[in-house]
Amino acid sequence: MVRLSSKTDLAARLKQRLRTLRSRMERRDTLVETIRGANATTDPGKVAHWIVGQAYDWIPAPCWAVIANDMEGQPAVLASEGLTPSLGPSLWGAANWVAKYGREFFSGDLSRDARVSGEVSGSALGFPLVCRGKVVGALIALDPVASATMPTLTAPTLNALRLVLEPQAIALENAVTIQRAEALSVTDDLTRLYNSRYLNQVLRRETKRASRSGRPLSLLFIDLDGFKQVNDNHGHLCGSKALVEAAGLIRHCARETDVVARFGGDEFSLILPDTGRDGAVSVAVRIRERVSEHDFLQTDGLRLRLTASVGVATLPDVAGSAEELIRAADMAMYKVKETGKNGIHVAQEQEQEAKR
Repeated sequence: MVRLSSKTDLAARLKQRLRTLRSRMERRDTLVETIRGANATTDPGKVAHWIVGQAYDWIPAPCWAVIANDMEGQPAVLASEGLTPSLGPSLWGAANWVAKYGREFFSGDLSRDARVSGEVSGSALGFPLVCRGKVVGALIALDPVASATMPTLTAPTLNALRLVLEPQAIALENAVTIQRAEALSVTDDLTRLYNSRYLNQVLRRETKRASRSGRPLSLLFIDLDGFKQVNDNHGHLCGSKALVEAAGLIRHCARETDVVARFGGDEFSLILPDTGRDGAVSVAVRIRERVSEHDFLQTDGLRLRLTASVGVATLPDVAGSAEELIRAADMAMYKVKETGKNGIHVAQEQEQEAKR
């Protein structure tokens, strides 16, 4: 990247680049390069990073950032260069204005700019990323130093820049859409945990990895005891809310490396990579305790109690494949159901041999 001169502020650097910027924006090869580069990946973060790199090449500034909605639909910084915590309020102030009004933002001194509030400072440029007539993000440049004059672009330069930014916005929106679609294909609609399809995919992969490395792999199967009575006595809406609450409890008992899934109905599963029998039992104990101590449906004026039956199976102790591990964990869970519920059972090798 170009080294910035400490003797010029953002407005001055922009003025120096005006002629070459317009010439570059109007060249056909710039548009071709933009389309190719922005569509080289379907990863939103990589698309945003590419946009930031292009913008810095066009207009050097100490900080560039792309803000757009993430997979959860919440505004987030998808990519940045030179962003520091002190610049955060200025970044969000400019980005929020751009997103709200869908127009370019130029400010020589944010601390004196009535359009933004809070502990803002320095100077800023903001450009809406517009896809099919909708603002899908904001491209923001920041300088922690206020400019002596207002940074501006001529109308022809601004129009040319808009044309070049449009395919970038389209590529970014397409990437986010693809990512959301991929996430939905492996996510349970109700609980937002992974679904059984994804669980099976990961379990096959982790089983192969564990077999190659010699590391253990554990699987938990969890069934909510008494869940049928929630549906029967309080309706399916309350039942669905109880499942969501249970999913949250189970998720918070897992590590970042674990895979938490809704297997179906009121059954949940956890894949625990690099975890032997003792570690898996510790997680199972934590889940059983959290579920039994929780008051379900308090927001609906109820304080229902549920318990959990948990089956534990570990590779290579009782299984040598993904299918065997699932069968062992499932059998262990039903062993608990058959012997009083609200407990934990660890699959044993002799139990699996008896079923073969």
